[in-house]
Amino acid sequence: MQVIIPMAGFGKRLRPQTHTRPKPLINVAGKAVLGHVLDSFAGLEISQLLCITGYLGGQIETYVRKNYRMPSRFFVQEELNGQSPAIYLCRDYLEGPALIVFVDTLIQADLSKLGTETADAVAFVKEVQDPRRFGVAELGSDGLVKRLVEKPESLLNNLALVGFYYVRDGRDLIRAIETQLAQGLQTKGEYYLADAFNIMIQQGARMLPRKVEVWEDCGKPETVLQTNRFLLDHGHDNGSQVRSKSCILVPPVHIDPSARICHAVIGPHVTIAANCHIENAIIQDSIIDEGACVRNGLLRGSLIGRDALLTGHFHSYNVGDSSSIGHDLTD
Repeated sequence: MQVIIPMAGFGKRLRPQTHTRPKPLINVAGKAVLGHVLDSFAGLEISQLLCITGYLGGQIETYVRKNYRMPSRFFVQEELNGQSPAIYLCRDYLEGPALIVFVDTLIQADLSKLGTETADAVAFVKEVQDPRRFGVAELGSDGLVKRLVEKPESLLNNLALVGFYYVRDGRDLIRAIETQLAQGLQTKGEYYLADAFNIMIQQGARMLPRKVEVWEDCGKPETVLQTNRFLLDHGHDNGSQVRSKSCILVPPVHIDPSARICHAVIGPHVTIAANCHIENAIIQDSIIDEGACVRNGLLRGSLIGRDALLTGHFHSYNVGDSSSIGHDLTD
């Protein structure tokens, strides 16, 4: 099975974190978001990973090649005009069963049965109270998806698309995208993948909905922190392995072994990455990225970028890489 991951966007909602690195490499619970996504395929036989990158895409390629051995190809989407043109970049290599996964989507689902799936496509969905900011799947009386709708104005259909799809033959999707592009079928100025799937359905494809119970998003600072909390609560807490006489840990936490922590209270729901230095601080519900230094204060609900320096008294920050806030007379 092939896996296609479109991730060419600028990640504007996560600035300033994404000024210096692409959104898929944001650290959550001790690992890049992309790493959590790729780990979810551990039980599948992946023949090829097809990555569509854009801004700072070289960092993504370096990360994948360094940490994962699966065969990979990388494509650059020069014009950010939608999801379908991104997938279309893979047209010469896409053949047979494929997963399409949007990188800010973390789900928990049983993927083991996809190898024997007889439907032409599967849309993974989750019931939500207000579907208007998502795409949704409308079902027919036979339980199959009759169409996908991006950003509906109605509350009637609450099966939100989680950005995770399966197609039994990727060539069918490519042909549908070609039709979509030829007809100029856009939604709100972009070529959404939903319209391509609708073309497949109109041409007789059978698309099944498959519900997921867990769907975590990494598109905004508040949802990144929520995802961090969820992952720490579900298997990514390594607090029991941390040894320090001068700090108190309130689980769950994830702390890299190279981090230096003294005279601090850490947790709950805190991720501290490699080579961080934490001193005289209380930190809760936050992510402190590689090489950052936090001294003399209280930190809550914050994202602190790589090599950032924070000193003094503060409560909640979204600080980009290599920033400095506060004054430290000891430096």
